[in-house]
This record gives sequence, C-alpha cells and structure tokens, in this order.
Amino acid sequence: MDIIEFEGKIYDARHGGAFDRGGADSYYLRGITPHYYMGDTGNSLLIEENCMTDEEKQEYYAGFRYNTQSGDFKDYG
Repeated sequence: MDIIEFEGKIYDARHGGAFDRGGADSYYLRGITPHYYMGDTGNSLLIEENCMTDEEKQEYYAGFRYNTQSGDFKDYG
C-alpha cells in the first residue's frame, strides 16, 4: 500500500484511488474533476464526483494539491 503524509494527514495513494487521481489530473495539467476507480485506473469501476463522499473528494483535492506543490508536471514540449 502506498501511504503519503501530506498537510498533517495520512493518505492512501494506491493507483486508481482518489488521492492518486487528483495527483494525476494535476500532473497532466487537467482541470479539477474529482473521481477515482474502485481498483486500478481504467480497469475497474469509475466513481464520479456525484457518487463520492466528502472524504473521498477531500482526498482527491489533497492529491491535486500535493502534486501541484511538488511542481511535477508532464512536459508536453
């Protein structure tokens, strides 16, 4: 299990999870669109924002902030 401590909280950063998906959207310079996958990205059920709990949305936003603050973005150059 991938665990990340950020902003005083512990997050499960598993591939496909809300924290991971927030980080991926930031990395690829996509807009903020909360979502996650029940399992691996693209290979399992997609959970969209309207079906997410407030806690899951906060995990997504934290992942987005985490990546944004790290300055790690895809170079489309």
